[in-house]
Amino acid sequence: MTVFLRTERLALRPFTTADADHLFALDNDPEVMRFINGGRPTTLEAIRTRTLPRLLHDHPCWENRGFWAAEERATGAFLGWFEFRPLDDNDPATVELGYRLNRASWGRGYATEGSRALIDKGFTELGVESVTANTMTVNAGSRRVMEKSGLLFLRSFTGDWPEAIPGSEHGEVEYLLTRADWQRRRPGDAEGASE
Repeated sequence: MTVFLRTERLALRPFTTADADHLFALDNDPEVMRFINGGRPTTLEAIRTRTLPRLLHDHPCWENRGFWAAEERATGAFLGWFEFRPLDDNDPATVELGYRLNRASWGRGYATEGSRALIDKGFTELGVESVTANTMTVNAGSRRVMEKSGLLFLRSFTGDWPEAIPGSEHGEVEYLLTRADWQRRRPGDAEGASE
């Protein structure tokens, strides 16, 4: 299978319909889904009819996907997924960054490693001008990954939750990284090196 991106420890590849069982296991871990839907279970039917079509969508501006299955290079184990998709199907200027990894992957730096690699690829190869990401205000782990990946806090806001979950009363946060900010922070850049 074609790999979209390799890092030191990760391989990011396009999803296939054969990933349904991996996604089912991932989305049925209450801790993984705690800040997504409050930890409620997902049916295999929902994975096949709602989740997979979204993950298999090709974006015309890239002629490629916006969601990538993450595997550990050393073992081939499925770890979860990364989102790096244009907000407008026909314009790669602004992309949304996201990640959902299984609990066994937490605390190992995979989310930051994959996010940084996607950001670098976006700015160097894909015509990206800005990367945005958001999460619940109380999701400290996800916020740390955003910050370690170079994104800067932009704003707090209150979204419309179809069904309130614990912590949603505190609202959400949005982070942003522009091409200009990314360039200033690149290794070897005099200004970025002093930070």
